Amino acid sequence: MNQIRILTAVALALFVTACNENKPAETAPAAEQQQPEKATPTAGAEAQQPKELPAPPDVAAAPADAQKTESGLASKVLQPGTGDKKPGPEDVVTVHYTGWTTDGKMFDSSVTRGQPANFPLNRVIPGWTEGLQLMTVGEKRRFWIPEELAYKGRPGPQGTLVFDVELVAIKEAPKPIPAPEDVKAPPRDARKLPSGVAIKTLQKGTGTQKPKATDKVEVHYTGWTTDGKMFDSSVVRGRPATFPLGAVIPGWTQALQEMVKGEKARIWIPEELAYKGRPGAPQGMLVFDVELLDIVAPSTPSPRPQPSAPPPAGTTKPKAPAPK
Repeated sequence: MNQIRILTAVALALFVTACNENKPAETAPAAEQQQPEKATPTAGAEAQQPKELPAPPDVAAAPADAQKTESGLASKVLQPGTGDKKPGPEDVVTVHYTGWTTDGKMFDSSVTRGQPANFPLNRVIPGWTEGLQLMTVGEKRRFWIPEELAYKGRPGPQGTLVFDVELVAIKEAPKPIPAPEDVKAPPRDARKLPSGVAIKTLQKGTGTQKPKATDKVEVHYTGWTTDGKMFDSSVVRGRPATFPLGAVIPGWTQALQEMVKGEKARIWIPEELAYKGRPGAPQGMLVFDVELLDIVAPSTPSPRPQPSAPPPAGTTKPKAPAPK
């Protein structure tokens, strides 16, 4: 049972966005999304426990013929690839892999699950981001990843980690949208809210209604860090995002309540109203170009049924349903 929990926790930690590759729109401004450190296995999980793959003989340390990079990452080609194309840091890769700690204990494997993993290369531990850019499709390589390029003492397997990885396929990332000239800081003509959020209207809207925190909104957006790197865009994906305005980072909740339908605005959100330094999320102040496409009011709840007659004397009055 413990091994099942470890496998699930590692898969979540390694591949934060792998399962959301087709639904990243809702994840960009999402508020305080917490991944469980451990998952509770379902009934009968012990019977489905994958067979542990034996560790390679050089699991304890990289051999003398392993290639080493300046960062301390070591690797050894086990099988040459079939081409010369290598993935970029933002490409989505398909891989089969198995991971061990240096004492020979397997902690995760897509091979035993019988299904390869897909994930953006910039959303995994640094050793993976660096190492897989050395590979070509069809190549199998063994990596020795030092702790500072792995989990750095955070929840997950500890110490140097050893992975056997096969690069199955590469899906090239779409070209990012260039950052605006004022990405580094809000200009003087931006309107500032008391919280520190700054807003500049790029296109006036077509109405007067503004969304409430309880509404759902449909938007197109692109987000950059202040160094000009795009980290998410519904525009690039070619489909808008819809989400409850009260379920996103506070800067979004505040700023979109200042907009009307059809309006386009640039928003500068301080870190304390964005991801607050959470690992795996964009860091620092974030800049978004947002177009408010539609406002979807929440559905009106059905009235609670009323008793047809007062309860008999001496009985307890009906209690209202407990809030969920």
